[in-house]
Amino acid sequence: MGKVAVGAAVVCAAAVCAAAALVVRHRMKSSGRWARAMAILREFEDKCGTPIGKLRQVADAMTVEMHAGLASEGGSKLKMLISYVDNLPTGDEQGLFYALDLGGTNFRVIRVQLGGKEKRVVKQEFDEVSIPPNLMTGTSEALFDFIAEALAKFVATEGEGFHPAPGRQRELGFTFSFPVWQTSIASGTLIKWTKGFNIEDAVEQDVVGELTKSVEKIGLDMRVTALVNDTIGTLAGGRYHNQDVIAAVILGTGTNAAYVERAHAIPKWHGLLPKSGEMVINMEWGNFRSSHLPLTEYDQALDAESLNPGDQIFEKIISGMYLGDIVRRVLCKMAEEASFFGDVVPPKLKVPFILRTPDMSAMHHDTSPDLRVVGSKLKDILEISNTSLKMRKVVVALCDIVATRGARLSAAGIMGVLKKLGRDTVKEGEKQKSVVALDGGLYEHYTEFRTSMESTLKELLGDEVAEHISVEHSNDGSGIGAALLAASHSQYLEVEES
Repeated sequence: MGKVAVGAAVVCAAAVCAAAALVVRHRMKSSGRWARAMAILREFEDKCGTPIGKLRQVADAMTVEMHAGLASEGGSKLKMLISYVDNLPTGDEQGLFYALDLGGTNFRVIRVQLGGKEKRVVKQEFDEVSIPPNLMTGTSEALFDFIAEALAKFVATEGEGFHPAPGRQRELGFTFSFPVWQTSIASGTLIKWTKGFNIEDAVEQDVVGELTKSVEKIGLDMRVTALVNDTIGTLAGGRYHNQDVIAAVILGTGTNAAYVERAHAIPKWHGLLPKSGEMVINMEWGNFRSSHLPLTEYDQALDAESLNPGDQIFEKIISGMYLGDIVRRVLCKMAEEASFFGDVVPPKLKVPFILRTPDMSAMHHDTSPDLRVVGSKLKDILEISNTSLKMRKVVVALCDIVATRGARLSAAGIMGVLKKLGRDTVKEGEKQKSVVALDGGLYEHYTEFRTSMESTLKELLGDEVAEHISVEHSNDGSGIGAALLAASHSQYLEVEES
């Protein structure tokens, strides 16, 4: 019996030792995995670094590219498109004006009654219309007929408080947020479709001409007096409320900037100089690139797999379309190389764009002690359950790295524009204020991004200059801005002035 007992004891002891060894090995393995995951995070953080010196280099590069893009067509990655907007609203505009805002799967029709300096926007109304998917890939005629019908329906509901001037055509500002080669204030040729549209017979056509044909076909007496994009609409809306507005930036799904340039500072402009001496430039700054941009392997992979490799590099590291996906790509590498979420890589983590920037923002702003929002987002979107607090903290840190880089680079871009306009210094005895109008969901809803961008801009400008520069949210520039530009470019202005 004794031998059996001893044997059993030895077997038990061996089993305990083996189990202990397994635990130790598991701990060593998991601490090794953890160390590897942390190394991936730290390396990513280093590569995303935006020290102030680097941001100054980015701002200088932006200014240099702006000069190059204004000097000649194709002279720079920045298109620096001439918008033909040479009269921004002053606040004196009066009358009833319409706007059409087409930039995605919905479009809006808007009307405003303007009452001059005293009354400003007396009344406004809008209606939103969904575009049937078949029209997004059909014919130009079918799409513009559909839009014209919606416009006519909207005009028919003109009620009290809206007063069309007798004997005059209704005038419309058309916000068309697709790449267009502008040929005058009220004409422009479509370069290519984006955002899921693909109507081949509209490419290289004048979009105002296409809309006008459809409007005339149904007997609607309306004329397009301004064709603009959403960034210029934001600039117009900002300037209407504040005459110190000199530039506008959109930070949303995509990103762009527009600003007011002195007409004689545009070497590629060969027309007559406008009476105002000014011209609004649509920078298309999403396409900016520079060797100073802090790009990582994840950004390079995202770009290579995108629909437009090599293009829109600035947009791909600062805008809402992409930030969430950069976070996903880093998490995916942690899962693959450090088994961050266990032995199996969660399949959902391999799906591009499954993690959207609003979800990233919700995780980044999670203040609950157990980071409950982070846990539920990982579970609901990526089907990753049982995450520890330690893991959730890593996810928040990752969101912070990606958002901070984007925000600080956005500030450097704005600094580049201010430098080009000579607004980055204060001259003796000058009290000139400069305001940048901002719009877009990323700026409006992602608080950490916004505060980081604003504090970085102050840091770049320095305290003294920062007192003279402010950033203001210009809500719904693309809608009301287009109506204001229809007013400031009205065909009846000359009649009134004479």
